Parts: sequence; structure tokens; C-alpha cells
Amino acid sequence: MTVVAAAATTPFTLKESTLEPATAVYDEILPAGRGWSREISRGQVFRIVDLEGNQAVDTLFFNARNPEERYSAVDTIRGQRNIYLTTGTMLMSNDGRLLLTIVADTCGRHDTLGGACSAESNQVRYALDKKYMHNCRDSFLLELARLGRGMGKRDLPSNINFFMNVPVTMEGGLSFADGVSAPGRYVEMRAEMDVLALISNCPQLNNPCNGYNPTPVRLLIWDAP
Repeated sequence: MTVVAAAATTPFTLKESTLEPATAVYDEILPAGRGWSREISRGQVFRIVDLEGNQAVDTLFFNARNPEERYSAVDTIRGQRNIYLTTGTMLMSNDGRLLLTIVADTCGRHDTLGGACSAESNQVRYALDKKYMHNCRDSFLLELARLGRGMGKRDLPSNINFFMNVPVTMEGGLSFADGVSAPGRYVEMRAEMDVLALISNCPQLNNPCNGYNPTPVRLLIWDAP
């Protein structure tokens, strides 16, 4: 693959899964705006389902045994030579090791550049009175505090935004656009080591990443064959 600046010309790589929800060992609906975390063992398969379409799911992955090793947007983009994620993408760590592999994807493209909304970015981008709205950074921090592993702000690198559409112009600019997902579309990953998954199901109301209507997502895990 080659890096393509214009989002409209980036190829989608769609692939459906053969796994049935009835056989999953974990199945949960995560409401909009909520944080979530769980360990996923090596070989297990993790699926995120966009239930109503156009929902952004901010996600981070850590080595479950050594959380100082975590998802690296830089290493992932460099390794794939593509700024978007899709079927076959290898999610790399800051130690250059493979965390997870995307094995199925019915959306076709996921963002690596847009980052997570925060109180500060809401205030700067939109209006002073938006500072106190729910945001992904705070959801991440609340979930880390709940885990009780001593992790905090310093442990939040640049995240993945599953289902989110952030076109990159030929001039190198970024823009938040309507999503390319739809109800029922999903992305599925196989864990290549024991990983800790951290999610903020984005509550953003100020730009079209969620269609101005944050919605729930479904999270499923299957054991290794």
C-alpha cells in the first residue's frame, strides 16, 4: 500500500467475519459517552460493532503485562504506509511489536490522526461554554482511575478512532466529516499478545464525527480457535 493523502482515493478493504455472536464469550452494549476497559488474551478476537451508524469509537491498546508498551500511531502508520486502518492492518506498539491484527472490517477505513476530544479542545475549537461537555480524554482518565493500575494522563498516546472519517486534503489539512460507517458495520481484531483495551465511546456533539448524535456500540470477544 502507498500513503494516499486524499481520503476519497483511499481504497477500502472490506471483509466479513465467519464468527457468530452466539458463540462469543463476552458480549456487551456500551452506551454513548461511556468508558470501557478489558483484558483480551492472545489469540482472542475482539469485535466493535457500530450499532446505529456514524459513531466514533476512541480506542487504545496496551501490553496487558507491561502497559508502558502501548499502541503507537507512528509505528502503525509507518509499518502500513497508510494513514487509515482496515482489513490486514497490523496495530504496532511503541516497541515495534505487533499488538493486534485487523482480521475483518465491514466499514473499510478508520482514523489514526484525529485524536481524542478533550475539555480543552472543545473550548478552543467550538466555544468557551463547551469546555465542560463530556469528552473522550476524561472518559479515558476515569476508566484508568477505575482500573487502579496507577495509570494516568502520561499513559494516553494518540488513539485510534474506529469508524471516524477524518479526510486529509492534498495540502495536508485535516477535517472532521460525516462518517463512512452504517448501522451494523464492524471491525474485528485478533490479539497477538495479551492486551488491555481502553475505549471511550465518543460523546462529541460539536462536529459530525457522530452525526451530532452519539449512539451505543456492541463489544464482543471470542476465544482463540
